[in-house]
Amino acid sequence: MSQPLIEGPGPPESVPSPPEQRVNGLVPFVHVEDVERSIAFYYHLGFLAASVYRYRGTPVWADLRSEGAELMVSTDGDSINPGGQGVLFYLYSDSLAALREQLLADGIHVGEIVDGTPGPPQEMRLTDPDGYVLMVAQLDAPEAG
Repeated sequence: MSQPLIEGPGPPESVPSPPEQRVNGLVPFVHVEDVERSIAFYYHLGFLAASVYRYRGTPVWADLRSEGAELMVSTDGDSINPGGQGVLFYLYSDSLAALREQLLADGIHVGEIVDGTPGPPQEMRLTDPDGYVLMVAQLDAPEAG
């Protein structure tokens, strides 16, 4: 019998035990052109500024949080190349369709909800003001329509 061409996502055949001492958290820390603009954009996704550092009255760093999600943003005053962002963020929503409608109502450009196979069955794409791509997936089963 031959091997299938495509296998769905699943656990590896074997998983070694992790070392005793290991990290237990990961927070993306990205460079942005304008921290205030990033705070305002991510607010539409539910993020609130938990902490902001100002230099001469201007925010230059912020810790943004939404339930279990966290993102740190900072600027050094240099411009950002939106086409050169090599990070893709994957976020989850309890109600993807409702979130999409809310974003559209707020004037945020967001893609259609599409099949995310081999990942989640529903996801949508949007781009933040600095060119970072955000994929937002339905956390649980989609709402009955």
